[in-house]
Amino acid sequence: MAKARGKTANFFVWIILGLLIIGLAGFGVDGFGGSVRSIGSVGDREISAQDYASALQQRQQQMAQDGNSMSIAQMREQGIDQDILRDLVTRAALENEAEQMGLSVGDDFIAREITSIQGFRGVDGGFDREAYRQILRQQGLSESEFEQELRREVARDILQTAVLGGARQPDVFLDAIMEYVGERRSFSMARLDGDDLEEELEAPTDSELAQFHEDNIEDYTRPEARRITYAWVTPMMVLEEIEVDEDALRAMYEERADEYSQPERRLVERLVFPDTDTAEDAAARIEAGEADFAEIVEERGLDLADTDMGDVTRAALGDAGDAVFELEAPGVVGPVETALGPALFRMNAVLDAQEVAFEDVRDELRDEYARDRAARFIDQRREDFADLLAAGATLEELAEETVMQLGEIDFTSGSDGEIAGYPDFREAAESVEEGDFPELRGLDDDGLFALRLDEILPAEPEPLEDVRVRVIEDWERSQIVERLAERGEELAAGIAEGASFGEAGLVPERFEGLTRDAFIDGAPGGLLETVFELEEGAARVVRDDDAVFVLRLDAVMPPAEDDPDLERIRELLGDQTAQGIDEDLFVLYARALQDDAGISLDQSAIDAVHSGLR
Repeated sequence: MAKARGKTANFFVWIILGLLIIGLAGFGVDGFGGSVRSIGSVGDREISAQDYASALQQRQQQMAQDGNSMSIAQMREQGIDQDILRDLVTRAALENEAEQMGLSVGDDFIAREITSIQGFRGVDGGFDREAYRQILRQQGLSESEFEQELRREVARDILQTAVLGGARQPDVFLDAIMEYVGERRSFSMARLDGDDLEEELEAPTDSELAQFHEDNIEDYTRPEARRITYAWVTPMMVLEEIEVDEDALRAMYEERADEYSQPERRLVERLVFPDTDTAEDAAARIEAGEADFAEIVEERGLDLADTDMGDVTRAALGDAGDAVFELEAPGVVGPVETALGPALFRMNAVLDAQEVAFEDVRDELRDEYARDRAARFIDQRREDFADLLAAGATLEELAEETVMQLGEIDFTSGSDGEIAGYPDFREAAESVEEGDFPELRGLDDDGLFALRLDEILPAEPEPLEDVRVRVIEDWERSQIVERLAERGEELAAGIAEGASFGEAGLVPERFEGLTRDAFIDGAPGGLLETVFELEEGAARVVRDDDAVFVLRLDAVMPPAEDDPDLERIRELLGDQTAQGIDEDLFVLYARALQDDAGISLDQSAIDAVHSGLR
């Protein structure tokens, strides 16, 4: 759909770029079969074959840049050529109408626009007339022809802008929508659940269960499943095949010495001063109890976070290490000269040295070592597995001759656990077809698998005997909700007539000033829709799968006047609806112009353009 353009100069740049694209493509008018110059007309305005070809090529290039390359034939299959043709017809209709109205611009305007086009400028940045003539000559155009085309573009743009900018969004329309969007409701709601039943449920009879099972058979129907045979192996499956080298475990432990052996550390804060006198004065005040470390930090215009060094070793503290580590309890030392200047250090906690013995982490290292070796074990045999499959071995034979294990699954979208928990297997199981060759694939834990689709199992109702426990639970739940709903209706009727929730034996929760898009955690589906259907003072029962809710609408309030979100929504909505009205008006106007001027299209000429393109 056509849209208004911001600056006329944009169209001139587009024209020049279009001409250059045509020239670079080497696709001239003769490429259409000699005398084909026009594919049709609207009124007195012709639609040139070259313009149609250029538009097709530009759309093709845009699609290729977006990663969606298409041939002209493929574009035609999707109707893209018809979209382009409609745009050109609309363009011609506007140009025809502008000519009929005598709408145009003067020579001075055209001259300014031509001299401002970057492609016509020389090395000095000024307009280069020779470059201007040469570019036009390469396209087979004279200066007068090009300037005439610019006049048409400007006139068309003026006409189009006048139509698109002629509509005004009615305030009453926005007022009505914002009243709907921003209206608020306050209501009270109480929840009834199984504990509120006055009588206990009796056990269901066999006939009741059978009827419930039949009435809700869709809930007890197995979905369509894909029966799949697979062979697989993971590192965890072959751990027994791996011999653990004790020396290798020792080497891993030594490599991680920093992780398993940490020296004594302190939690320390450091406050640096500009000079020793100021630092000593601060230390004296702290020692005398006149101020604490945090107050001194604040006086310096800092936060404690600015002084935090975290947990540090003696060596990391440099010259202050000995002083800080001599403290056996939290305290302040200093001033100490540092690279940043004299500083006070506050020690907040002692972190004892940690030494993790090899025996304490041996099992952890062994598992890691074994899993890594198991992954290598599988990878080294990958080619052997693939060769067996390529030679025609079945999955059953693959499992017999290798460490891979055989399995079977009736796979559905809800399958989980074991191999169905692997995304790679799920993707393969969903796409495999009967007769597909089993292909060796990887799992995200360095395992391998191959699968075969044996058959598609259609959806099938599950016999009552197989789902009896679930049916009983569902029946009881439905009975509870049904009885609660009956009681809720009685209570709601009394509340609507003026009874309070307390008199009905209910403890309500109050919700104030909610809009239609509010979210209430744990609320039943459709709650707010129901709230906004009620009259003030009315009560209603809303149910979900496990409980019943009695609600009463307490107040209806208009949109909040000071809500900035509503102001933004109104502004956005106003822009969108105004644009929609403008575009609809433009479409109607363009169609009217076409009907009045008459459209004539030459299909043979259009076909000739198609045949000359790829």
